[in-house]
Amino acid sequence: MDISVVVPVYNEEESLSELTEWISRVCSEARLSYEILLMDDGSTDSSWSVIKELKENNSNIRGISFRRNYGKAAALHTGFREAAGDVVITMDADLQDSPDEIPGLYRMIREDGYDLVSGWKKKRHDPFIKKFTSRIYNFTARRASGIKLHDFNCGLKAYRNDVTKSIEVFGEMHRYIPMLARESGFGGIGEKVVEHHARKYGVTKYGLDRFIKGYLDLLTITFITRFGKRPMHFFGTMGSLLFLSGFIVALYLGIRKLHYINIGIRAPLVTDSPWFYLAITVMILGTFFFLTGFLAELINRTSTGRNEYLIKDKV
Repeated sequence: MDISVVVPVYNEEESLSELTEWISRVCSEARLSYEILLMDDGSTDSSWSVIKELKENNSNIRGISFRRNYGKAAALHTGFREAAGDVVITMDADLQDSPDEIPGLYRMIREDGYDLVSGWKKKRHDPFIKKFTSRIYNFTARRASGIKLHDFNCGLKAYRNDVTKSIEVFGEMHRYIPMLARESGFGGIGEKVVEHHARKYGVTKYGLDRFIKGYLDLLTITFITRFGKRPMHFFGTMGSLLFLSGFIVALYLGIRKLHYINIGIRAPLVTDSPWFYLAITVMILGTFFFLTGFLAELINRTSTGRNEYLIKDKV
């Protein structure tokens, strides 16, 4: 099979019929074999009933329904596990992503050799505040990750199938799939300018809170990708530096006390200096950091995935 199209669905009953017809028409015209995976993420409207009806009329459609709303990352993760196509394409169900982009994305994966291609909504049909926060967020993500993408959160992406089988999308980390892919050894990350449509049905499912969540997730994924397999490198280094700093200050106060006594000057009590309490506090924090790193290493060593390494090829 050439293509698997994975579509997370949450309360999008009005758009599903038009979307699946559009995808089917584009794939048929491009002579691509395909499947459409509609991932119903606990919708409270009649989306699942619509999916079952669409399945009866089109054998290329598959539907999976969650018992409750788990979030977009869970829908994508499950869709990736189920996808059978050589190229996996993700898009949102609200008709803002254009299925006309599918053949171009497919060619970039199959012919140009990319592992992952992310869409770039260069001209967006969104409210000003959403566009403004998106620019700030994407600028920060580029600087933190080193991946030169203009639109990390674009739902329209294409992947080689083995990329989707090698990454684990959890929490709300769907925004940072390119970072997860690179961490798994897939460095062929490209970008394609894609058409963006104004929302035709319903209302957006995201508010300003996603701006805050986006930055928290960025901190999480940055830490995981850099220190997830070696937490002691971070916590141990920080703990050692903090403890050493506090110890140097405490040592200085002690040596100064002894020096005053040695030359016959009445020395102030070490505990009268605010630096003493600061030094003790920093040393305690350093000890906690070091112990945290040690415990994280013990947990990491007992983790079932600690020795999972991705093999590129065999001869």
